[in-house]
Amino acid sequence: MIDRVGRLTSVTEDHVSKASAEFKLSITRALADQLLEKLANLDPVPLTSDNLEALQPRPGIYELFLNGGDGSKERVYVGKASKELPSRLDKHRRKLSGRAHINLTDVHFQCLYVDEDLEAAAPEKMLINRYRAAGVVPWNTNGFGNNDPGRKRDHSLVKAKHFDALYPANLDLILDGATLPPGEYTIKRYLKAVKTALPFNLRYEERTASAKDYTQHKVEVPEEPLTARELIALAIDALPEGWQATALPGYVILYYESDDYESARYLWRKQDGRAHELAGKNLRDEDGEVEEEESNDE
Repeated sequence: MIDRVGRLTSVTEDHVSKASAEFKLSITRALADQLLEKLANLDPVPLTSDNLEALQPRPGIYELFLNGGDGSKERVYVGKASKELPSRLDKHRRKLSGRAHINLTDVHFQCLYVDEDLEAAAPEKMLINRYRAAGVVPWNTNGFGNNDPGRKRDHSLVKAKHFDALYPANLDLILDGATLPPGEYTIKRYLKAVKTALPFNLRYEERTASAKDYTQHKVEVPEEPLTARELIALAIDALPEGWQATALPGYVILYYESDDYESARYLWRKQDGRAHELAGKNLRDEDGEVEEEESNDE
Protein backbone atom coordinates (compact mmCIF):
# COMPACT_ATOMS: atom_id res chain seq x y z
CA MET A 1 0.00 0.00 0.00
CA ILE A 2 2.78 2.38 0.90
CA ASP A 3 4.63 1.56 -2.29
CA ARG A 4 1.45 2.00 -4.28
CA VAL A 5 0.71 5.35 -2.65
CA GLY A 6 4.28 6.39 -3.19
CA ARG A 7 4.10 5.51 -6.85
CA LEU A 8 0.81 7.34 -7.24
CA THR A 9 2.21 10.43 -5.53
CA SER A 10 5.25 10.43 -7.79
CA VAL A 11 3.16 10.05 -10.92
CA THR A 12 0.80 12.81 -9.79
CA GLU A 13 3.62 15.26 -9.03
CA ASP A 14 5.27 14.59 -12.38
CA HIS A 15 1.97 15.09 -14.18
CA VAL A 16 1.21 18.37 -12.38
CA SER A 17 4.75 19.73 -12.95
CA LYS A 18 4.04 19.76 -16.67
CA ALA A 19 0.98 21.92 -16.09
CA SER A 20 2.60 24.52 -13.83
CA ALA A 21 5.50 27.01 -13.99
CA GLU A 22 6.88 30.06 -12.21
CA PHE A 23 6.41 33.53 -13.68
CA LYS A 24 8.66 36.50 -12.83
CA LEU A 25 7.81 39.89 -14.22
CA SER A 26 10.90 41.57 -15.76
CA ILE A 27 10.08 45.26 -15.85
CA THR A 28 13.62 46.12 -16.96
CA ARG A 29 13.52 43.78 -19.94
CA ALA A 30 10.14 45.13 -21.03
CA LEU A 31 11.39 48.69 -20.65
CA ALA A 32 14.57 47.98 -22.61
CA ASP A 33 12.51 46.42 -25.41
CA GLN A 34 10.30 49.51 -25.61
CA LEU A 35 13.30 51.85 -25.62
CA LEU A 36 14.97 49.91 -28.41
CA GLU A 37 11.76 49.91 -30.43
CA LYS A 38 11.36 53.67 -30.03
CA LEU A 39 15.00 54.39 -30.91
CA ALA A 40 14.80 52.16 -33.98
CA ASN A 41 12.21 54.54 -35.45
CA LEU A 42 14.47 57.61 -35.14
CA ASP A 43 16.85 59.03 -37.75
CA PRO A 44 20.19 60.33 -36.37
CA VAL A 45 21.13 63.92 -37.29
CA PRO A 46 24.53 65.67 -37.28
CA LEU A 47 25.86 66.80 -33.90
CA THR A 48 25.74 70.53 -34.65
CA SER A 49 24.90 73.59 -32.56
CA ASP A 50 21.85 74.31 -34.74
CA ASN A 51 20.43 70.83 -34.23
CA LEU A 52 21.04 70.98 -30.49
CA GLU A 53 19.32 74.35 -30.21
CA ALA A 54 16.22 72.78 -31.77
CA LEU A 55 15.94 70.30 -28.88
CA GLN A 56 13.78 70.87 -25.83
CA PRO A 57 15.69 71.53 -22.56
CA ARG A 58 14.47 68.32 -20.97
CA PRO A 59 16.16 65.25 -19.45
CA GLY A 60 16.56 62.13 -21.53
CA ILE A 61 18.81 59.50 -23.04
CA TYR A 62 20.81 59.78 -26.25
CA GLU A 63 22.99 57.84 -28.65
CA LEU A 64 26.03 58.96 -30.63
CA PHE A 65 26.88 57.53 -34.04
CA LEU A 66 30.07 57.70 -36.12
CA ASN A 67 29.96 57.54 -39.90
CA GLY A 68 31.66 54.48 -41.34
CA GLY A 69 33.69 54.35 -44.52
CA ASP A 70 30.87 52.57 -46.33
CA GLY A 71 28.30 55.23 -45.49
CA SER A 72 26.87 53.33 -42.53
CA LYS A 73 26.53 54.80 -39.04
CA GLU A 74 28.14 52.94 -36.15
CA ARG A 75 26.48 53.36 -32.74
CA VAL A 76 29.40 54.29 -30.47
CA TYR A 77 27.97 55.72 -27.24
CA VAL A 78 24.85 55.79 -25.08
CA GLY A 79 24.39 58.39 -22.37
CA LYS A 80 21.84 60.26 -20.31
CA ALA A 81 21.13 63.85 -19.35
CA SER A 82 19.54 64.24 -15.93
CA LYS A 83 18.73 67.90 -16.58
CA GLU A 84 18.92 69.05 -20.19
CA LEU A 85 19.77 67.06 -23.31
CA PRO A 86 21.05 70.06 -25.35
CA SER A 87 23.70 71.10 -22.80
CA ARG A 88 24.87 67.54 -22.25
CA LEU A 89 25.18 66.84 -25.97
CA ASP A 90 26.92 70.17 -26.52
CA LYS A 91 29.67 69.09 -24.11
CA HIS A 92 30.26 66.09 -26.35
CA ARG A 93 30.16 68.28 -29.46
CA ARG A 94 32.77 70.64 -28.04
CA LYS A 95 35.01 67.81 -26.84
CA LEU A 96 34.94 66.05 -30.20
CA SER A 97 35.63 69.32 -32.05
CA GLY A 98 39.06 69.42 -30.42
CA ARG A 99 40.19 65.88 -31.22
CA ALA A 100 42.51 64.54 -33.88
CA HIS A 101 41.65 61.56 -36.13
CA ILE A 102 37.93 62.39 -36.05
CA ASN A 103 35.78 64.80 -38.03
CA LEU A 104 32.87 66.34 -36.17
CA THR A 105 30.78 66.21 -39.35
CA ASP A 106 30.92 62.40 -39.09
CA VAL A 107 29.24 62.39 -35.66
CA HIS A 108 25.44 62.10 -35.41
CA PHE A 109 23.00 61.75 -32.52
CA GLN A 110 19.46 60.78 -31.66
CA CYS A 111 17.65 61.06 -28.35
CA LEU A 112 14.54 60.32 -26.33
CA TYR A 113 13.01 62.63 -23.75
CA VAL A 114 12.55 60.67 -20.52
CA ASP A 115 10.26 61.46 -17.59
CA GLU A 116 11.91 62.00 -14.23
CA ASP A 117 10.09 58.98 -12.80
CA LEU A 118 11.79 56.74 -15.34
CA GLU A 119 15.30 58.04 -14.63
CA ALA A 120 15.56 56.01 -11.42
CA ALA A 121 15.37 52.86 -13.54
CA ALA A 122 18.62 53.91 -15.30
CA PRO A 123 17.31 53.35 -18.85
CA GLU A 124 20.68 54.18 -20.40
CA LYS A 125 22.29 51.28 -18.50
CA MET A 126 19.67 48.90 -19.87
CA LEU A 127 20.55 49.99 -23.39
CA ILE A 128 24.30 49.82 -22.74
CA ASN A 129 23.99 46.25 -21.47
CA ARG A 130 21.98 45.23 -24.54
CA TYR A 131 24.38 46.91 -26.96
CA ARG A 132 27.52 45.63 -25.25
CA ALA A 133 26.16 42.10 -25.50
CA ALA A 134 25.94 42.72 -29.24
CA GLY A 135 29.50 44.09 -29.37
CA VAL A 136 28.65 47.75 -30.04
CA VAL A 137 28.91 51.15 -28.20
CA PRO A 138 32.74 51.00 -27.87
CA TRP A 139 32.98 54.51 -26.41
CA ASN A 140 31.04 53.39 -23.34
CA THR A 141 34.04 51.31 -22.29
CA ASN A 142 37.04 53.30 -23.56
CA GLY A 143 36.97 56.37 -21.31
CA PHE A 144 35.10 58.76 -23.61
CA GLY A 145 32.82 59.94 -20.80
CA ASN A 146 35.54 60.21 -18.16
CA ASN A 147 36.45 63.51 -16.52
CA ASP A 148 39.92 64.95 -15.81
CA PRO A 149 41.72 62.10 -13.99
CA GLY A 150 43.52 64.57 -11.72
CA ARG A 151 47.13 65.27 -10.83
CA LYS A 152 47.80 61.85 -9.29
CA ARG A 153 47.01 60.09 -12.57
CA ASP A 154 49.17 62.25 -14.85
CA HIS A 155 52.06 59.80 -14.58
CA SER A 156 49.91 56.76 -15.35
CA LEU A 157 50.60 54.97 -18.60
CA VAL A 158 47.60 55.63 -20.84
CA LYS A 159 45.90 52.53 -22.23
CA ALA A 160 46.24 52.07 -25.98
CA LYS A 161 42.48 51.41 -26.18
CA HIS A 162 41.60 54.63 -24.34
CA PHE A 163 39.58 57.26 -26.18
CA ASP A 164 42.35 59.81 -25.56
CA ALA A 165 44.91 57.52 -27.20
CA LEU A 166 42.68 56.88 -30.21
CA TYR A 167 41.55 60.51 -30.56
CA PRO A 168 44.17 62.74 -28.87
CA ALA A 169 43.77 66.46 -28.25
CA ASN A 170 44.28 68.34 -31.51
CA LEU A 171 47.22 70.65 -30.83
CA ASP A 172 47.01 72.08 -34.35
CA LEU A 173 43.51 73.40 -33.74
CA ILE A 174 43.37 77.11 -34.64
CA LEU A 175 41.83 79.61 -32.23
CA ASP A 176 40.96 83.01 -33.65
CA GLY A 177 40.40 86.40 -32.08
CA ALA A 178 36.75 85.62 -31.41
CA THR A 179 37.70 82.98 -28.85
CA LEU A 180 40.90 84.65 -27.59
CA PRO A 181 41.00 88.43 -28.28
CA PRO A 182 44.44 89.91 -29.04
CA GLY A 183 46.15 92.12 -26.49
CA GLU A 184 48.26 92.06 -23.34
CA TYR A 185 47.43 89.58 -20.57
CA THR A 186 48.93 88.67 -17.25
CA ILE A 187 49.81 84.98 -17.31
CA LYS A 188 47.03 84.35 -14.82
CA ARG A 189 44.37 85.93 -17.03
CA TYR A 190 45.91 84.41 -20.15
CA LEU A 191 45.80 80.83 -18.83
CA LYS A 192 42.21 81.29 -17.73
CA ALA A 193 41.26 82.62 -21.18
CA VAL A 194 43.09 79.81 -23.00
CA LYS A 195 41.49 77.20 -20.75
CA THR A 196 38.06 78.60 -21.61
CA ALA A 197 38.83 78.73 -25.33
CA LEU A 198 40.28 75.24 -25.72
CA PRO A 199 37.87 72.33 -26.33
CA PHE A 200 40.12 70.06 -24.26
CA ASN A 201 41.30 70.47 -20.70
CA LEU A 202 44.19 72.71 -19.69
CA ARG A 203 45.14 72.19 -16.05
CA TYR A 204 47.79 74.38 -14.47
CA GLU A 205 49.44 75.00 -11.11
CA GLU A 206 47.50 77.47 -8.98
CA ARG A 207 48.11 77.03 -5.25
CA THR A 208 51.89 76.89 -4.85
CA ALA A 209 54.47 79.61 -4.34
CA SER A 210 55.53 79.22 -7.97
CA ALA A 211 52.11 80.41 -9.13
CA LYS A 212 53.07 83.96 -8.14
CA ASP A 213 54.81 84.09 -11.53
CA TYR A 214 51.35 84.32 -13.12
CA THR A 215 50.83 87.86 -11.86
CA GLN A 216 54.42 89.05 -12.34
CA HIS A 217 54.75 88.18 -16.03
CA LYS A 218 52.74 89.15 -19.07
CA VAL A 219 52.07 87.77 -22.53
CA GLU A 220 51.06 89.52 -25.74
CA VAL A 221 48.45 87.75 -27.87
CA PRO A 222 48.96 88.75 -31.54
CA GLU A 223 46.28 89.67 -34.05
CA GLU A 224 46.74 86.56 -36.20
CA PRO A 225 45.09 83.27 -35.17
CA LEU A 226 47.28 80.80 -33.29
CA THR A 227 47.18 77.04 -32.92
CA ALA A 228 46.76 75.39 -29.53
CA ARG A 229 50.43 74.38 -29.48
CA GLU A 230 51.47 77.97 -30.26
CA LEU A 231 49.32 79.27 -27.41
CA ILE A 232 50.98 76.83 -25.03
CA ALA A 233 54.45 77.85 -26.21
CA LEU A 234 53.50 81.50 -25.74
CA ALA A 235 52.83 80.89 -22.04
CA ILE A 236 56.13 79.06 -21.51
CA ASP A 237 57.97 81.79 -23.41
CA ALA A 238 56.56 84.45 -21.05
CA LEU A 239 57.26 82.51 -17.84
CA PRO A 240 60.70 82.14 -16.18
CA GLU A 241 62.76 79.02 -16.80
CA GLY A 242 61.65 76.04 -14.74
CA TRP A 243 58.08 75.88 -15.99
CA GLN A 244 56.99 72.99 -18.18
CA ALA A 245 53.88 72.35 -20.25
CA THR A 246 53.07 68.74 -21.11
CA ALA A 247 50.66 67.48 -23.74
CA LEU A 248 49.28 64.16 -22.52
CA PRO A 249 47.00 62.27 -24.92
CA GLY A 250 43.74 63.98 -23.96
CA TYR A 251 44.74 67.17 -22.17
CA VAL A 252 47.55 69.62 -21.38
CA ILE A 253 49.13 70.42 -18.00
CA LEU A 254 51.43 73.25 -16.92
CA TYR A 255 53.51 73.04 -13.73
CA TYR A 256 56.79 74.28 -12.31
CA GLU A 257 58.73 71.06 -12.88
CA SER A 258 61.07 69.13 -15.14
CA ASP A 259 59.47 65.75 -15.60
CA ASP A 260 59.31 63.19 -18.40
CA TYR A 261 55.84 61.67 -18.36
CA GLU A 262 55.53 58.18 -19.81
CA SER A 263 52.55 59.03 -22.03
CA ALA A 264 53.57 62.61 -22.87
CA ARG A 265 53.25 63.46 -26.56
CA TYR A 266 55.08 66.80 -26.33
CA LEU A 267 56.84 68.95 -23.74
CA TRP A 268 57.48 72.69 -23.71
CA ARG A 269 60.39 74.07 -21.68
CA LYS A 270 62.18 77.39 -21.67
CA GLN A 271 65.86 77.17 -22.54
CA ASP A 272 68.27 79.94 -23.54
CA GLY A 273 65.56 82.54 -23.07
CA ARG A 274 62.87 81.03 -25.31
CA ALA A 275 60.33 78.20 -25.37
CA HIS A 276 61.26 74.90 -27.01
CA GLU A 277 58.86 72.15 -28.04
CA LEU A 278 60.27 68.67 -27.37
CA ALA A 279 59.01 65.21 -28.27
CA GLY A 280 57.73 63.20 -25.32
CA LYS A 281 58.09 59.47 -24.66
CA ASN A 282 54.56 58.93 -26.02
CA LEU A 283 54.24 55.42 -24.55
CA ARG A 284 51.00 53.44 -24.19
CA ASP A 285 49.86 50.42 -22.21
CA GLU A 286 49.10 47.97 -25.01
CA ASP A 287 47.47 45.30 -22.84
CA GLY A 288 45.64 47.12 -20.08
CA GLU A 289 41.88 47.62 -19.98
CA VAL A 290 40.37 51.08 -19.62
CA GLU A 291 38.93 51.94 -16.21
CA GLU A 292 35.51 53.43 -16.88
CA GLU A 293 34.23 55.86 -14.28
CA GLU A 294 30.66 56.86 -13.57
CA SER A 295 29.88 59.55 -16.13
CA ASN A 296 28.91 62.99 -14.86
CA ASP A 297 25.78 63.78 -16.84
CA GLU A 298 25.18 67.25 -15.49
